Amino acid sequence: QVQLVESGGGLVQPGDSLRLSCAASGFDFSLYDMGWFRQAAGKERELVARVSISTRTYYTNFVQGRFTISRDNATNAVYLQLNSLKLEDTAVYFCERGRQPYYTPVRDADYNLWGQGTQVTVSS
Repeated sequence: QVQLVESGGGLVQPGDSLRLSCAASGFDFSLYDMGWFRQAAGKERELVARVSISTRTYYTNFVQGRFTISRDNATNAVYLQLNSLKLEDTAVYFCERGRQPYYTPVRDADYNLWGQGTQVTVSS
């Protein structure tokens, strides 16, 4: 079964850290760019970070060096380390797959598989 399963979210205080995990199955994980998106209540989904099949990384501006995306092709997993969390980082975080092998997503619509998401709540 082709699927992505996110985990690792939780309730934390400003300045804390979390590590999100995404387990992939049912497809050749090493051939796809992977991304982490987030969606806050009442807002649109937005890209947080992307990692290519060659492990090149891209981050949206608001990350500001606080987050790190990584992948492990041996275990079919992608991770998002969240440091120095802020109140505005509160959202559901989704792991997403590029729409086809060897393809670099250039738009948010270029991802065609995602999981159920994991909730990150930053509150004082």
